Amino acid sequence: MENATLLTEFILTGLTYQPEWHIPLFLVFLLVYFITIVGNLVLIVLIWNDPQLHIPMYFFLGSLAFVDAWISSTVTPKMLVNFFAMHKIISLSECRIQFFSFAVSVTTECFLLATMAYDRFVAICKPLLYPVIMTSRLCLRLLVLSFLGGFLHAFIHIGFLFRLTFCKYNIIHHFYCDIMPLCRISCTDSSINVLMVFIFSGSIQVFTILTVLVSYTLVLFTILKRKSAQGIRKAFSTCGAHLFSVSLYYGPLLFMYLRPGSAQADDQDMADSLFYNVFIPLLNPIIYSLRNKKVIDSLAKMLKRNG
Repeated sequence: MENATLLTEFILTGLTYQPEWHIPLFLVFLLVYFITIVGNLVLIVLIWNDPQLHIPMYFFLGSLAFVDAWISSTVTPKMLVNFFAMHKIISLSECRIQFFSFAVSVTTECFLLATMAYDRFVAICKPLLYPVIMTSRLCLRLLVLSFLGGFLHAFIHIGFLFRLTFCKYNIIHHFYCDIMPLCRISCTDSSINVLMVFIFSGSIQVFTILTVLVSYTLVLFTILKRKSAQGIRKAFSTCGAHLFSVSLYYGPLLFMYLRPGSAQADDQDMADSLFYNVFIPLLNPIIYSLRNKKVIDSLAKMLKRNG
């Protein structure tokens, strides 16, 4: 180990080895990335400009749109470049930066989804106390804590990532730098890194999932007690989109970080990563907007105003 040459550059294998697929995949993911960024930015602009949307629910939805654009921009541009790159090389420092940005954004989204579930719980289960509980100050605190949790979680893994050395293999079987593929090719014993991923990522996922489940279980009981068809439809319409988005997001994450690694797991990890890094940021503005009358009305007003 003392005489070994330490590697500082890596090769990302990407999604496919077949050159004939590069152009079609590039065009597909370029279109997906463009729609993702435009869709999330439009949602942010709508919430920012429309006073009717200046309530906690849309405040968190705008923050989620920002994080979705962040996640997609962390991974997709490098993936698009690598479709045509002769040598799909990424330096160790670039790899660490990419993973840090990815860890911050993904963790922040987990906390935001839990925060949005709590907001819906208060709105439906305690409607009279909603303005008193969900004040602007509390909303800002919850948002700051979500981002702070994302940064702290990322700093923990980056700190442990610096202890890893690479001297034999520099091929990362992935389309971006993630902690588990790096652990598999490290010359240093990475069992501590894997343990930290299991402890911290697992704890965050379990905590946020439990928050979502408890919140919506209480919401469901409250809805059924009211026995009002209109109230039930409105509540399910509001919460259904959130539950659908949460289930799509957490499924791949649980498979990614809470199962043992293997050769077959690498391919499955890439499929899971592709889903929540590329397609979930595309789907979220669609899921939350198409069934939301206020957002649709706000979009119609903005389009009418701009001719």
